[in-house]
Amino acid sequence: MSDERFPPDLDAWEAWSPQEVARRLAGFDVPWCVAGGWALDLFLGRTTREHEDLEIAVPAALALEIAPAFPDCEFFAVGSGLAWPWRPGIPDESHQTWLRERTTGRWRLDIFREPHDGDIWICRRNPEFRRPYAELIHHSAEGIPYAAPEVILFFKAKACRPKDEADFERVMPALSAEQREWLLIALEVTHPEHPWANRLVAYPGTEVPG
Repeated sequence: MSDERFPPDLDAWEAWSPQEVARRLAGFDVPWCVAGGWALDLFLGRTTREHEDLEIAVPAALALEIAPAFPDCEFFAVGSGLAWPWRPGIPDESHQTWLRERTTGRWRLDIFREPHDGDIWICRRNPEFRRPYAELIHHSAEGIPYAAPEVILFFKAKACRPKDEADFERVMPALSAEQREWLLIALEVTHPEHPWANRLVAYPGTEVPG
């Protein structure tokens, strides 16, 4: 496999389902969870829209431990619109790893290699925010692990694409008061004057930080 960087073919995405990834990772003692839009659908308990890809998050230092679950795939780091072979143990400017199935050439999974301190997840967008994995990771009715919805919305707030806006509108009413308050604080600290903050403040039951 060449080390040359190349623009990945985005049309070649044909992501696995969360159920398939959970099947492959069953028995691996690594705190992983579904991220992105799929995590929000697992939180809501229903599929609300189409998903172009599938993202999971794992502690960066443990990413290599789940590689045996994907013997049929090649691993590529991805960043700034380019992809290149991922070499475990070599410092990398990207936190993303895309898995490409050898037989089909299809992209199947996006792995986020997340910063952490032992069993504590560290937010790569703002290291001030940290959580034990036991609190970060929730489980669907099927037992599929997914990241806390307020954390997912916090990451979506930066780009605020139309699908992110729709996700916020759909998920925000289902959040607990505690989840809305965490998201409000995270937005005010990291993205001052974000338009979602006013809507969170106006939602009944949300306590405004003093």
